[in-house]
Amino acid sequence: MSTDAADADAVDTADTVTIRGLRARGRHGWFEHEQAEGQEFVVDVALSFDTAPAAASDDLADTVDYGAIGTAVVAVVEGDPVRLIEKLAQRIADACLVDARVERVTVTVHKPQAPLTVAFDDVTVVITRSRAARASESRP
Repeated sequence: MSTDAADADAVDTADTVTIRGLRARGRHGWFEHEQAEGQEFVVDVALSFDTAPAAASDDLADTVDYGAIGTAVVAVVEGDPVRLIEKLAQRIADACLVDARVERVTVTVHKPQAPLTVAFDDVTVVITRSRAARASESRP
């Protein structure tokens, strides 16, 4: 089996742990007032990885610490401002993929106070990034 096929199989068989509704104040947005005043962002992350080692051992050391992931996500949202939430979502995905056990992450960034001139409930950007895709992008 090729390495690419093995990577794909690992991602396809991964379990998922989801954190929904992480809230943090950030200064992200296209307009100056968004960066000056800030607003609340809500983030969901779905982490795909093999939970079997933790299920067997019942030990936090054998799984992805979703408390640490939550803290990292909030730090990104509260950190350096970006103009587009697409870039914010990428930064969050990168932070989640720091843990080598995470094979794939789906990030949803909600911007419920986006500056639209029509009535709306929410604006979201959803991205999925994988360790396998990152590895293939870095190959010559």
